[in-house]
Amino acid sequence: MRKIISTDQAPAAIGPYSQAVQAGNTVYMSGQIGLDPVSMTLADGLEAQAVRVFENLKAVAAAAGGSLNDAARVTIYLTDLANFAKVNELMAQYFSQPYPARATVGVKELPRGALVEVDAVLVIE
Repeated sequence: MRKIISTDQAPAAIGPYSQAVQAGNTVYMSGQIGLDPVSMTLADGLEAQAVRVFENLKAVAAAAGGSLNDAARVTIYLTDLANFAKVNELMAQYFSQPYPARATVGVKELPRGALVEVDAVLVIE
């Protein structure tokens, strides 16, 4: 059975998808870019976007009854892999050890000209 997870503390979907879908104790969170949930404008610069991304994911995780420390898998999409170290540094502020499994993918572009996007899979006990 699927349960749709939604919160106004993260940006509304900008396409035909849900912020997250829970199936059993697994929560599949859609990718977040650095959009402010109120203004729906993109934060300025990589660091501000990455912080907003992790704050958005944190809000969706909370709406699902969990936290980012419930993440089993994270995927990071970067338009410039030179930003890898900075995103690692910021991610470490939002996740605790033991860290989730992760992949980082270099992409040509992201929605709305974003520099970073992150999605995650949570397992909530």
